[in-house]
Amino acid sequence: MDARNASPSTPISLPWIEKLIQFDTTSFESNLGLIETVRDYLGQQGLTSMLSHEATGKKANLFATLPAADGSTQGGIVLSGHTDTVPVTGQAWDSGPFEPVVRDGKLFGRGACDMKGFVGVALSMLPEMKAARLREPIHFAFSCDEELGCTGAPYMLADLKARGIRANGCIVGEPTDMRVIVAHKGINAYRCRVHGHAAHSSLTPQGLNAIEYAARLICFIRDQADAFRRSGPFDDAFDVPFTTLQTGLIQGGIALNTIPADCEFSFEYRNLPGVDHGAIIERIKDYAANTLLPRMKGEHPAAAIEFELLAIAPTLDASEQAAITQLVRALTQDRGVRKVAYGTEAGLFAQMGVPSVICGPGNIEQAHKANEYVTLAQLGQCESFLRKLIRSMSVAA
Repeated sequence: MDARNASPSTPISLPWIEKLIQFDTTSFESNLGLIETVRDYLGQQGLTSMLSHEATGKKANLFATLPAADGSTQGGIVLSGHTDTVPVTGQAWDSGPFEPVVRDGKLFGRGACDMKGFVGVALSMLPEMKAARLREPIHFAFSCDEELGCTGAPYMLADLKARGIRANGCIVGEPTDMRVIVAHKGINAYRCRVHGHAAHSSLTPQGLNAIEYAARLICFIRDQADAFRRSGPFDDAFDVPFTTLQTGLIQGGIALNTIPADCEFSFEYRNLPGVDHGAIIERIKDYAANTLLPRMKGEHPAAAIEFELLAIAPTLDASEQAAITQLVRALTQDRGVRKVAYGTEAGLFAQMGVPSVICGPGNIEQAHKANEYVTLAQLGQCESFLRKLIRSMSVAA
């Protein structure tokens, strides 16, 4: 569809977004069908895509560059979005989650909001980008496994670093109602395994109860959470203005009449910018090693506590003086200071030295739930925003 001939009431990006939704790219599935479809389209438009696969090879990130009018490929702005979605298991949808449908001015489907809407808008704008005489390049960065803790994008960023590819700024199109987000918390996820010793429950002194000691450690983690909630540090610009910790999964034991030999649980914490994420896990490990473990070994020499890092993503704290922040604020006419508790890949780009902000169509409250949707009006606003961005980057501007 030609953007210039589209009906003003129908987003030109709608066909692309509907196509993307039809790919089941929940995080436990491959995203290669979607990525290869995008790669082929970009190739038809004259762009070469760089694919970087995650460890299993079943998923990939895509990075492609539309050069500036003078052919340069360095600098410019990255349009970043993730292609994976959360599962639909156990959710009651009114229509098929991978069968996009428009009702009452809303596009329903898994990923419509988070965040195939932005990816589809970016792809639909490519003809207009090509028609403009760009002063600097525009890059497309589409990742895998963001929903698993931003574990896919680091493969792509490592490739960019190895190839010497640089950008001046990045817009991550997570759903923000097209408002500017300048900061988010870090993500730190761990698995802990507590090893005890099995025995018949009538002979408790002969065993070592892994569940009970795991519970002590979980309570210590909760104590750390309570301390942050009570004493800070605080940043009231965040929707949750302090660092949080929580345990989300636990399993252990084999029978009620058997002292459990093993217990495993997973926990996470989300730190404010400026809060040392490493110090938090070190406090937890110190309590495990120097308080719990000696007591456990006193009961049985088989005692052990192990920690495994599952995912880590840095905070974002964008500078108001950064060119990308000022540009996006100017294009959206949004001067509000907003910071969010959820994490995004913006922190990864910023850590790489690419100043980043978050701005995209849809509302985060619609993400991850049944009947996920994005309004057509939001998609239209995003298209308008990218048109303004293209004009601002053109030689004529």
